Amino acid sequence: MSRKVLVTGASGFLGSHVAERLSQEGHSVRALVRRTSNRKFLESLPNVELVYGAVEEADKVEQAAAGVDAIVHAAGIVKARNREEFRAINEGGTLNVIAAAKKNVKTLHRLVYISSLEACGPSESGAPIDADQEKPVTAYGESKLAAEKAILAVKDELPVVILRPTGIYGPRDVEIYEMFKAVQRRVLPLVGDGTTRVTFTYATDCANAILRAIVADVPSGGRYFITDGHTYMLREALEEVERAVGKRALLRKGLPMGVFKMVAMGVETYGKLANKPVMLTREKVNMLRQPFWVCSADSAMADLGWKPEIDWRTGTQLTVKWYRENGWL
Repeated sequence: MSRKVLVTGASGFLGSHVAERLSQEGHSVRALVRRTSNRKFLESLPNVELVYGAVEEADKVEQAAAGVDAIVHAAGIVKARNREEFRAINEGGTLNVIAAAKKNVKTLHRLVYISSLEACGPSESGAPIDADQEKPVTAYGESKLAAEKAILAVKDELPVVILRPTGIYGPRDVEIYEMFKAVQRRVLPLVGDGTTRVTFTYATDCANAILRAIVADVPSGGRYFITDGHTYMLREALEEVERAVGKRALLRKGLPMGVFKMVAMGVETYGKLANKPVMLTREKVNMLRQPFWVCSADSAMADLGWKPEIDWRTGTQLTVKWYRENGWL
């Protein structure tokens, strides 16, 4: 059955993969994009309609949501100039999406909100965290948790599902891409001793989970972690990147936390002077100090009828291939 689906943040990394998969499956995509965003990829896809605006603009969100069968709310920011900016876009934008969805409740089959493991925070014991955990350690995580709560507050009015992907990477990604660039320069981007446990999700696997969340017969208010089903030690994960890139880093020792904090302080100072958001902050360093960023996708696989296909080893190889074909590496 063909559906008309609104994708917010469609010009972003994950949003573009969602739009691509929907288009491939024969669905109509309405993409909410800023006029300043790169729309080249979206314009190459069939059955994609562009609506210009941002999630902070309530009238534009309402216009984009009119008459759609489903909404995938993937828009958001992962770096900001301050806490207020995180809340304004990640929480405020979600409130605008909810308001627009309420006006379209007669035709709306599903609202899928894309959250993050950071909304829950790290595991304290090393065991996969519980879906009810609420211990974010970053302003970003706090803003995603606030957005989740806004979504759950309307679960009896709207058919909502929350997905929490972890470490999304793959073609067109610009964040984890920095890890690949560092290895290309023969530097292992390691913090501390590299024993932190982490989880990853390949972009197309994440997009497929989102498509399943649209159609799966699950109760409103469901929350699901999305991973490739494995847990990795950071140092070992970086060694896979070395294999994929075909280069062994010469600088292999991780930066001591004290040094890393000083670097982060310098980056923060630059961001304030330039009035630009930066990714590396002292808060981010504190997040990286947490030993266990682990969760389980078992519920997603059981309830959504979804299964990840790409593990980190295969995914890094596919990602490097794409980066090279497109001149990124």
